[in-house]
Amino acid sequence: MTQDSAVYTTDLAGLSHRGKVRDMYDLGDRLMIVASDRISAYDVVMDQPVPGKGIILTEMSRFWLETLAACEPHHLEYVVSDERVPAGYEPHAAQLRGRTMVCAKAEVLPVECIVRGYIVGGGWREYQESGRVSGIKLDPGLRHAQKFPEPLFTPSTKADAGHDEPISFEQACELAGREWMTEARDRSLAIYREASAYAESRGVLLADTKFEFGIRDGKLLLIDEVLTPDSSRFWRADEWAAGTNPPSFDKQFLRDYLASLEWNKKPPPPTIPQNILSQTRERYLEAYRMLTGRSLTFKE
Repeated sequence: MTQDSAVYTTDLAGLSHRGKVRDMYDLGDRLMIVASDRISAYDVVMDQPVPGKGIILTEMSRFWLETLAACEPHHLEYVVSDERVPAGYEPHAAQLRGRTMVCAKAEVLPVECIVRGYIVGGGWREYQESGRVSGIKLDPGLRHAQKFPEPLFTPSTKADAGHDEPISFEQACELAGREWMTEARDRSLAIYREASAYAESRGVLLADTKFEFGIRDGKLLLIDEVLTPDSSRFWRADEWAAGTNPPSFDKQFLRDYLASLEWNKKPPPPTIPQNILSQTRERYLEAYRMLTGRSLTFKE
């Protein structure tokens, strides 16, 4: 599949919400979710896109939804192509193709469903401070990036702005209802286990990930992006060791560059050199190739 020009933003009829990366369109009983090529770091959206990033994220989500039995039921109906475009959006097919999911609408649970297979990132920081992660007491002496005996379900709030905050399972039940939250927890762990086993067979470790769920017609649907480098931490298996900080297939490369600058991590963002944008995209593409066995190419 070859795709061309970058899409930084869309402004079509029916726009209902613009996030850091995604533009959401209300199609009545369905949603159209456009993954742009915007990239954020430290909660700030950069002024320059990473060309093709939205297509990589969309194609990876579609791959997992079509591959993992544990992802059923989910919200995806189809990905926009030249042959299939929502009515009224045909003139915009070139802009939407490959990066746009048409999905069933659902009532979104107000909780991020995070699963951790390894202690890293925010979980590592919380453990160092309290010996716990999301209220779960852990054994002393764990090392950075160490694998847990069993994956942990560590929910968090969904913040409209700023950072999500870790909460306990009991607090999550208060927000979303115990029955739905229990099902969301069990499904999150099942998806993680199936995805982790698959990824490991491809030489990739799934360190942690987050899922979102919504309710439609009395069913809990897996929604939003699934198991992408924006929502998950992937490591090459041959680069991982407990006690280290393995490089991940995500925008950490961009974060590292930004950390080298005298920038206060507030808008406006600095200008990003083209080679940093290109190398960031290559990390996303490498994750896609390793996990799916497929390739994507882009016109420069």
